[in-house]
Amino acid sequence: MADEQAGADVGARRQRKVREGTVVSDAMTRTVVVAVVERVRHARYGKTVQRTTKLYAHDELAAKVGDRVRVTETRPLSKLKRWRVTEVLERAR
Repeated sequence: MADEQAGADVGARRQRKVREGTVVSDAMTRTVVVAVVERVRHARYGKTVQRTTKLYAHDELAAKVGDRVRVTETRPLSKLKRWRVTEVLERAR
């Protein structure tokens, strides 16, 4: 009975959020700041606007400023870090 409930909990666990963005700062140790741009429609006027969010992400891959990276939601790692860099999509030129 306990095994069935444990299996159900794992299956019910929600998917982690995944975002793509550009590294805007790498001044901290093993931490990068990633700017994620999302395009949303304005509620009243219907115009498409860009909304930029800065995410603090744990970085073991040594991403540099200008790199395009993919980040995944994770448990809180510090006061601000809730994301982890999973891969570098494109290196800065």
